[in-house]
Amino acid sequence: MHISPALARIAPSQTTAMTDRATQLREEGRDVISLSVGEPDFATPPHVIAATKAALDAGQTKYTPVGGTSRLKRAAALHFARDLGIEAPASQVTVSAGGKQAIFHAMMATLSPGDEVIVPAPWWVSYPEIIHFAGGKVVPLHTHAKDNYRFTAADLEAQIGPNTLWLMLNSPGNPTGACYPAKMLLSIGEMLRHHPRVMVLSDDIYAPINYTDAPHATLGRLCPDLADRILTVSGVSKSHAMTGFRIGVATGPEWLIQAMERLQSHSSGNPCSISQAAALAAFEGPQDFLADWCERFRARRDLVVAAINAIPGLSTPTPDGAFYCMVDAAPLMERFGDDSALALHLLEHGVAIVPASAFCGHDGFRISFAADQATLEEACHRIARAVA
Repeated sequence: MHISPALARIAPSQTTAMTDRATQLREEGRDVISLSVGEPDFATPPHVIAATKAALDAGQTKYTPVGGTSRLKRAAALHFARDLGIEAPASQVTVSAGGKQAIFHAMMATLSPGDEVIVPAPWWVSYPEIIHFAGGKVVPLHTHAKDNYRFTAADLEAQIGPNTLWLMLNSPGNPTGACYPAKMLLSIGEMLRHHPRVMVLSDDIYAPINYTDAPHATLGRLCPDLADRILTVSGVSKSHAMTGFRIGVATGPEWLIQAMERLQSHSSGNPCSISQAAALAAFEGPQDFLADWCERFRARRDLVVAAINAIPGLSTPTPDGAFYCMVDAAPLMERFGDDSALALHLLEHGVAIVPASAFCGHDGFRISFAADQATLEEACHRIARAVA
């Protein structure tokens, strides 16, 4: 057996591993509630399904341009302008097989050995593995519950060194639900003006799921003078309940978009043609249901936060966005040893979650509340019984 050094640098995703284990237990007849994966339980909107069927009936089953059809690129540019406030021509937009692929290609296209990427922690599990595979070095920027899992411009500047090439910025964030308000992003942008080598990958995939009173804020809109070094990633997976369609979109400087598409031409080729038709309908079609979905997520968030904070030994701050809670279980660690052992204990009691250590956190776990209220209530009852 021969494994490449690049592959040897990365580990499997612990979120998918826990979800796969929960599925296996269900197939064995066990009653397991999975709160380990970030996937909306809502049905894909009917107009998207209709567009998918129409594309099949019309025979849209052939190759498309590598970076997506021109019409979808224009629709994605509309999305960036309308929903994120970022004005970009279609030539500075690319379409990929999910936002993860866009991030992967951006890192592969730019990182050289020794380059550093600052990643706020707790982080989404794929960020460090993508960076490691591309040959870069991860520089953790630790955040804490007392600060709502947000870093300041001063915190960031303290981590910037001569080899820093990228900052990963995820707002609303996975796994913490942290949102960066405009004032904080403006101060981060002001600081970055003094570090012209540092680029920013702004992962805005959860932008519509925002529970604050302020509209979604993103660096690309607030600091247009930094546009030549900001890549903004978005998509339809989380907003339109289209995780299986595998469509992500990104906008950034033209040289970077071209480099990402050059790499994509030799990795996957074009994204699925039928999924592109579905994404086109998602971007161009009705958007009014998004506010309703967000309010339903908010109700689920409030249910889970109240239930978790009522369990002795567990606590969680109230997330500002996305559909995750980071639960602090530090008082239980003397009993369980570490959060992986706690996660296995909860799995044996019928609830699949992901230990905080999977996200460069510690002594806790992440819950996804992208499930119906009855399921969440039962899951929290099981967690309470397991802890007791």
